[in-house]
Amino acid sequence: MVNKNIRKPGTTLSPLPVVMVSSAAEGYRQNIITLAWAGTVCSDPPMVSISIRPGRYSHEIISKSKEFVINVPNKELLKATDYCGVTSGREVNKFEFLSLTPEAGKEVKAPLIAEAPLNIECKVKEIIPLGSHDLFLGEVAQVHINSTATTSKSVFDLEKSQAIVYGNGVYYQVGEYLDVYGHSQR
Repeated sequence: MVNKNIRKPGTTLSPLPVVMVSSAAEGYRQNIITLAWAGTVCSDPPMVSISIRPGRYSHEIISKSKEFVINVPNKELLKATDYCGVTSGREVNKFEFLSLTPEAGKEVKAPLIAEAPLNIECKVKEIIPLGSHDLFLGEVAQVHINSTATTSKSVFDLEKSQAIVYGNGVYYQVGEYLDVYGHSQR
């Protein structure tokens, strides 16, 4: 029998994708919040989720605008990723302070982060209060992938993108290629 430590219930799922979520709404400055609570929830229609505490500046903006952009950061964006997770957009314009380039989206008014290898434009379908966080369900409206971060078939390539993940207070770069989905059936 394997010896395992028992812990009380908590948020121990790890690693998690770390994303920079950008938003904009009339009367607010454009903002970026770093989240590790994000994921895919449906493929048809394509939908994602993000969870944000109600007191956060981005929560206000996304609740008003009903849209956001998930930007997948890479190793080059590590410092900006961390900064956007520990600094409030109420106090500083993060795009300007970090010299990040806001790029117009095709389907939403929220800006893309041009330097991110992957940007996912989303329209909010539902906001679900859960307790400490509210879950924003977003339908994917458009996907942008930097051509230097794709395979020969234009698919997002984790290794080429140098995407990062988060776990237990630490950032990691996505590791080595192991095998493809379905390899167990060969």
